[in-house]
Order: sequence, then structure tokens, then C-alpha cells
Amino acid sequence: MPAPIRLRELIRTIRTARTQAEEREMIQKECASIRSSFREEDNTYRCRNVAKLLYMHMLGYPAHFGQLECLKLIASQKFTDKRIGYLGAMLLLDERQDVHLLMTNCIKNDLNHSTQYVQGLALCTLGCMGSSEMCRDLAGEVEKLLKTSNSYLRKKAALCAVHVIRKVPELMEMFLPATKNLLNEKNHGVLHTSVVLLTEMCERSPDMLAHFRKLVPQLVRILKNLIMSGYSPEHDVSGISDPFLQVRILRLLRMLGRNDDDSSEAMNDILAQVATNTETSKNVGNAILYETVLTIMDIKSESGLRVLAINILGRFLLNNDKNIRYVALTSLLKTVQTDHNAVQRHRSTIVDCLKDLDVSIKRRAMELSFSLVNGNNIRGMMKELLYFLDLCDPEFKADCASGVFLAAEKYAPSKRWHIDTIMKVLTTAGSYVRDDAVPNLIQLITNSVEMHAYTVQKLYKAVLEDISQQPLVQVGSWCMGEYGDLLISGQCEEEEPIQVTEDEVMDVLENVLQSNMSTSVTRGYSLTAIMKLSTRFTVNVNRIKKVISIYGSSMDVELQQRAVEYNALFKKFDHMRSALLERMPIMEKITNGPTEIAQTNGEAEPIVVDTKLTSGTTQPSSQANDLLDLLGGSDVTPVIQTLPPSKPNSVGGELLDLLGGLDLSGGTMPLNVQAPQFSQTPFLLDGLASQPVFNDLNSGIPPVTAYSKGGLKIDFNFERSNTNPNVTVVTINATNSTEGDMTDFVFQAAVPKTFQLQLLSPSSNIIPARNAGAVTQVIKVLNPQKHQLRMRIKVTYNLDGSPVQDLAEVNNFPPQSWQ
Repeated sequence: MPAPIRLRELIRTIRTARTQAEEREMIQKECASIRSSFREEDNTYRCRNVAKLLYMHMLGYPAHFGQLECLKLIASQKFTDKRIGYLGAMLLLDERQDVHLLMTNCIKNDLNHSTQYVQGLALCTLGCMGSSEMCRDLAGEVEKLLKTSNSYLRKKAALCAVHVIRKVPELMEMFLPATKNLLNEKNHGVLHTSVVLLTEMCERSPDMLAHFRKLVPQLVRILKNLIMSGYSPEHDVSGISDPFLQVRILRLLRMLGRNDDDSSEAMNDILAQVATNTETSKNVGNAILYETVLTIMDIKSESGLRVLAINILGRFLLNNDKNIRYVALTSLLKTVQTDHNAVQRHRSTIVDCLKDLDVSIKRRAMELSFSLVNGNNIRGMMKELLYFLDLCDPEFKADCASGVFLAAEKYAPSKRWHIDTIMKVLTTAGSYVRDDAVPNLIQLITNSVEMHAYTVQKLYKAVLEDISQQPLVQVGSWCMGEYGDLLISGQCEEEEPIQVTEDEVMDVLENVLQSNMSTSVTRGYSLTAIMKLSTRFTVNVNRIKKVISIYGSSMDVELQQRAVEYNALFKKFDHMRSALLERMPIMEKITNGPTEIAQTNGEAEPIVVDTKLTSGTTQPSSQANDLLDLLGGSDVTPVIQTLPPSKPNSVGGELLDLLGGLDLSGGTMPLNVQAPQFSQTPFLLDGLASQPVFNDLNSGIPPVTAYSKGGLKIDFNFERSNTNPNVTVVTINATNSTEGDMTDFVFQAAVPKTFQLQLLSPSSNIIPARNAGAVTQVIKVLNPQKHQLRMRIKVTYNLDGSPVQDLAEVNNFPPQSWQ
């Protein structure tokens, strides 16, 4: 056969192809030629053919048929063959290929080769694609090369050791003796790879982290030499000596100094030197400064050093590079809670970033600006944020409006300022205001009794000018219906009252009802407002009846139902109408306890909150106390389940203190058993709600029967969490062997204070009779100290019209569920 074309000629030929089909034809033709050469065992041109095959692989074409040829090249005695063979192995092979068994001997022989370059090829290949089995077999050879005096081999062996540790963490201790002298090496390549190896070992083992803390002075000395050393052309990058090594050392120092006073103290001075002596005109210096800032903020550094770090981030905000500005904003956002006053000094620069053209920078600047708002700067910051809200892109308006609402609610200097700010947001953000903001704003307006006349007048004028902004119209309609009499009477004292007649108010609300821009929800608000005005107005009652009757035949089912019910009020229940439509009482805010700490930006003060229970919370309260009576000890943390879907008003309302703060040692206790203002119970077990929970590998834990009495049987099935090994996921399975259904089934549980526990909602509250079905419910138990699991349970249900209640204690958990 004629000699195959060279790689250079193949590349030139392929580049002449004008279409994809033409290129594919060339590749197929060459692949056929290469296959023929492989079949004929052509040793002369095998290296050339594999090189061409690798180029085709890089273009995306299949090249798997060259895998064995790579192994033949690796077994060759020629260095040029080995080089292409190992390159092919790294590109074409992975851990799933069976040919690894054939490669292990080749790599082992080459690791003991007399030529350092052949040894280097073997180390590179093992470090790139070695499987766990290969790493176990060859770890001894890698450890020997790590102790050699050859710098070329030591740096490659250190990186290969990193791969071995990642694949087989239990081999970590094998490399511990070899790490003792690595940091004494003068070669920067060896130093760099040694720091990478130490970092990997510290990340994977707390014991290694504690062991290597004694190296902090040595790392500090290396870093100081790098800073103080003169110009070295071999390591210089833009006037800075080996910035890559500096960054690696800073990252390792950050790990070693975290939560350790002595290590942090030892590195404080060098971090200050790096922060003050590094040149910032080039990106290389900025990279080192950024790592320095992260290290300062992560260790137990001095307060002055932390201020210096935040000032560096403040200088980053003035940089022309968008990436550096973004990094600075992100870092400041992480540190604003711990060093609030230092970040406040850069408030004007942060606010200026709101005007940046880059959307990522604008979003980070907006989030950071809201974090900086407190009682002292609320007026100035709100002015800037409202200006931003007016000019920003639509994608920012919803988040910005919500942020303004929260900040205004927390730090408002006066009721009027609060109302004016909300009005500005409603008129500026328009339909971008989130749906949940409307009821919250209505609650605020209701509770501001002295501002009712002022608020309804402002909203009336705003709706009169623009009915396209749905949240504004909804809040305005509600206020006109609730306080229409104040609007007509002109009782506003905060500003000059306007003269409005009943007909003008009705015209506005009817216009909202008839507008094509109004949504179904907005029309519902308007129709209800008109109905309320039947008890506030005296002249237009007949007009109101007419409007209500018209919508009794509306195509919108919601509007039709409202109108039919309101018509019934006029006709059958007119004597009750004034009482049913009377003004809403002040809405009491429901909090998480009798005393809470108000977390503010830079401020914290205890606030005593009035927590009067409404009539709807008396039943949950008694249930909570029943469970506490059942527990009867001082070492127990009760958690009462979230109620099933059939009782939505109490969802999350019976979740008691998960953190062990309850004192259950006798006496009466003020307990908060009210439903929070959010729609979902906050999940306190490290964010597991948003991640896959189950791990099929741990499904071998044997189930246990926790309760079996009166025909009710409750089994516990166990699985270990994927995301947190300290969390056990228990699925209860409740069945009913009696002849009648068990209704209103409620399962409650409590665990000792060393645990944290949460019950999710059950699949149903009815257990079918004769084992025809089951009710399932998920329990998540956080057991960080690996104590033996104990649980007390309470079950209540109705059977044949009779209520049943029983208590039990579960102590037969299998060891696999808590160890």
C-alpha cells in the first residue's frame, strides 16, 4: 500500500471542504484507509494514523476503533510512539473501558522507566483518566516518584496524587510522609503542585486540615518571599512574581485559618502586606487582591484588616472592567451582614452601579443596595431606588418593587412616608408588582387608621389618571369601597381635600369593571367595592343594585357568583347587609413568638410583640399543649405536623421551636402556635426541600412497626438523605384493618432536643377501611451527633363517629437509621 498522507496534509485537505457533506466524505475516506492499515498491522505508519484519528476525534467524528492501536503504541519502545499512544489513551479512553486492565501494566512499567519523559507521560495519563482500580494498583509507584529529587517528576507526581486521592480518598495517608519536604522545594512548579495536593487533602479530611495547620508559618514565609523577591523573568507576569502560586497559597491559607485563632493570627501580617503592596493596574494584581480579600473575610482576622479588605472591594467598584465590578459587588453582598458599617462607607459608589449598562451588575447593585438600607438612610436610599425602579428594565421591576415594600415596612420613618412610598411604587412599577403585594398593602392601609382619608384620596386620583396598572387599581378599588364615605366627606387633613361626589366614585369603579385592560381579579375587587358602597353611600343605592344585577349573568364565573350572592343580600338578607359590609377591623400581624429580635441592617433590638390569638387558633393551641403534656420531659423538642390539605388555614401553624429553645420543665409557657404569614413552612434542615431527598443505596434499612392498636397500624420506612448524611428520612405508612374508614387522621411526633425534626403534610387525612389503601407522610430527622433515635407519637382520628386519641413511644429504631 502507498504511504498514508501526513497529518499536516490531512488538515489542509479538510480545510478545503466547502460543505459539511464534503468534509464528511473526506473523513470517511480517510477513516477507511486508516482501518485498512490497522488490519494489516502496519507498524510503520501506526503512529501517523493514530495522530490523524485524534484530529478527527477533535472534529467530532467517531474514533473508537483506534483504542487498541493506542495501547500498541504505548507498548512500543519508541518515545514518539509512546507520546501519541498516551495522548490517544487520554482522549479516546475513559474509566468505563475494559482496556484499562491492559493499560495498568504498561503504565506501571513506564513509571519505572529510566527516562524521565516516559515517566512523565505515564504520570500525566494516570492523572488524567486513571480509574479507581488503576489508582489503587499504581499509588505506590506515584508515592515513590513524589519522593524523588527530580523536580520534573515531582511536580507531575503531585498532580497525579491529587487524582488518586479524588478517586480513592482512603489512600490519602499514603502520601502524608511525602508531603513533609514538598514545601522546601525551590522549584515553583513543585511548590505549586504541592500546594494543590495539600489543598485537596485538607478539603477531604478534617484530620488532615488540623495536621497541616502547623505548616502555616512555612506558607507565610513562601508568600513573603514571593512578594519581596525582585524581578525574575522565569516567573514574572505583568510585574508580579508567580501570581498563580500566590493565589494557590492564599486559598490554602484561607482553609487553614478558618475557625482557628492561632493560624489566623499567624497570617494577619502577611495578608496586610499582600493587600498593600500588590499592584492594581493589571488584572494579575486584581486577582491576587481578590483572593486576599476572600481569605481575610473567611478567617478570624482583625477588624482593621477586614476594613482594608472591604476598601479594596470598594476600589474594585471604580474599575473599568465589568467583571471586576461584578466580583466586588458579589463579595460585598456576602460580607454586608458581618461588616455592615464598613460596607456603608461605599454606599454612594454602590448606588452609582445601579446606572451601569450591564444587567448583571445592576442586579447585584440592587440587591446590595437593599442590604444597606436601615433606619438612618431610608429616605435617601429609597429616593435612589425609586429612581432606579422608574428607569430600569422590566426584568428588574418586580424584584425592586418587592424590595422597596419590605424596606419601607421595616424602616418607614412615618406612616405618611410609608403610604407615599407605596403609592410611588404602585404608579411606577404598575403591573410588575407581584400578586402577593396587594393583600400586604391592603393590610398596611387598614392598620394605618389615621391615614385612611389621605390614602383613599391619593389612590382615587391615581386610579382616575391610569387604570392600566392592575395592582394599583386593585388596591385603589378596595380602598374606595372600604373608605368611600371618607372620600366623599373630604375629611383629609394631611393635604388639601378634593370634592368628590358619589356619582364620580361610581363612574370610576364602573369604568374599571368595563375596561378591557382589567383582569378578572381586578373586576372582582371593583364589584366588591361597589357592593360595599351600598352601605356607605345614600343616594346611589339603586344604581348599585342595577350594576350588581347586570353582572349576575356575566360570562366570568367568578363575577357572576359574586353578583348573584350580592343580589341575594339585597333581596333576602337586606337586614344583614349593613353588618356584613361594615368596615374591616384592624388586621393583627401574626408573629413567631411573644418576643422576637428584629434583624436590621446594622441594628438589632428586641421588640415585644402583642400576640393575641384569634378564635381560629384556639384548637391548634390545645393540640400543642396536649402534645407537651404527652412529652413530659425537659429534654424534648416537639414538632407538630403541618396540617393536611383539607385544613389549609393552619398550614405551618403548629411548627414549634426546632432548635431546642423550649423549656419544657414544668409550669405554663407562652407558646406561639399561630400560622405564619407565608404559604409554605420554612424548611430548617439545610434546604433539603429543593433537592432530591432519597438515596437508593441506603434503602436497605429494615422497616419497623411503630404503632399497632385498634386496627390502626403505622410502619416506619427509612432512607438516608442524598444531600446531608446526618438527615434520616422516615416515611410513615398508616393502614386501617377495621370495617370503617378512619377520618380526620392526624399524626404528631416529638424528639429529644439533640435532634431536629419536621413533618411534611400527609397524603390524606382519611385511612380507608379493610386495608384498601394507606396514608403516607414524610418525617425528616436531623441527627448531627449520631445519638440513638427516640420518638414519642400521638395519633388522633374518628372511627364510626367516635373520636380516638392515643399516645405511644417508639424506641425500636434500627441502628442503621441513626448511625
